[in-house]
Amino acid sequence: MNKAVLLANLKPSHTLLTPHYLAPAICTAANNANNHLVIVLFSQLFASDGVSHTTSWDDVQRLLTYVYVQATKTAQDKGNMLMNIDVLLKGLDDVLSDEISQDTDVVYRVSGGNRTTLGPVPILTAFPDIIAARLPESILTITQTYIDLIVSLPDPDLPTPPSTADQSPSTFPVVAVGGTFDHLHAGHKILLSMGAWIANTKLIVGVTDTSLLSSKAYAAYLESIDVRIANVRYFLSLFKPGITYDIVPINDVYGPTGWDPNVQALVVSHETLKGAEAIATHRASKSFPPLRTFVIDVISQTSEKLDHEDVELMRQTKMGSTFIREWIAKQDKEKKNEA
Repeated sequence: MNKAVLLANLKPSHTLLTPHYLAPAICTAANNANNHLVIVLFSQLFASDGVSHTTSWDDVQRLLTYVYVQATKTAQDKGNMLMNIDVLLKGLDDVLSDEISQDTDVVYRVSGGNRTTLGPVPILTAFPDIIAARLPESILTITQTYIDLIVSLPDPDLPTPPSTADQSPSTFPVVAVGGTFDHLHAGHKILLSMGAWIANTKLIVGVTDTSLLSSKAYAAYLESIDVRIANVRYFLSLFKPGITYDIVPINDVYGPTGWDPNVQALVVSHETLKGAEAIATHRASKSFPPLRTFVIDVISQTSEKLDHEDVELMRQTKMGSTFIREWIAKQDKEKKNEA
């Protein structure tokens, strides 16, 4: 099949625990999709007022990374380096776009049982994974295939640990993020998702212009600036519709953060921290307000914020545009040799 959609609730509903129990469902969906896999995770905590978006930063990026790594590794293991994988986080009041159902061959759902522990005795209770959010008719008319899972949950009587007190606002009106975004892959999408996660009005995305990329490895296989901008816009419109996306070419490290005093927050990866420092110095020279910087660290192969097993899996997963361009170049060479 060309496109599959996986719909699932996060469990327990009051936490943002990494959904290890969904691994079999994610792998099944990724194994059966050839071109495009959309994974939609529902939780009451993903509502605009469900949880502080800044305080939950680490939990959300850990969750996204786990899901993307599971799906990406499965696709790569079957030789599908170019599968388009989108992970969306939706609150129970959100309405899914009909765009998600377009060209979809099957919708995967989850069924099975909850395994909880009450004292020393494990308890298994059956559950239907009923999506409480409003699903469009276009999704419901597609073939629904259920995947049986056993979900191991913590003791239901244990209280949820309180969040650490933080004086940060939950979200910021204007957030900025930048990158090349060539052959948009899971690492890019985590970066973009986290930028959208903490933005409530506008996300500015600086896309490195082609003129600055001539020294990139396998530069002949770089996508055009128009394609890269279009791919970024398409993904963000699925991930978080309703806010403004200002997606612009950039020809220096600053982009709009160098001249727009209204940006409040900047999202970077560990690899681009030096750029964030340069931006801070530049803005200070113009007497612009300082930016609150948020760092994506779970896409770094040196990160230890995931469980050890997850870190090892992430190290096996190639989340890089250079790797993708190299793979395409090798495919082209093999085709020419066969001709």
